[in-house]
Amino acid sequence: MKMSSDDYYASQLERYEFQMGSERGRLALTLDILTDALVLVGQHGVYCQSARQPGKPAMDVQLIAKQITLRTPRNWLSP
Repeated sequence: MKMSSDDYYASQLERYEFQMGSERGRLALTLDILTDALVLVGQHGVYCQSARQPGKPAMDVQLIAKQITLRTPRNWLSP
């Protein structure tokens, strides 16, 4: 039987909260979801190339990747 995404994330959240505590566990799950989204956008960008800019992903993929990258914690602390 397949596990729904809600069940999967609920079990992941439970595991992370047990390992790291409530706040850190929720942050860890959030970062996992963002990382998965960024990977999917990157894979999509490989296959959906821009007709106007060969070698670059389509504009929608560029915008999504930029927004996710700008909102990751490593960029919060940079000047």
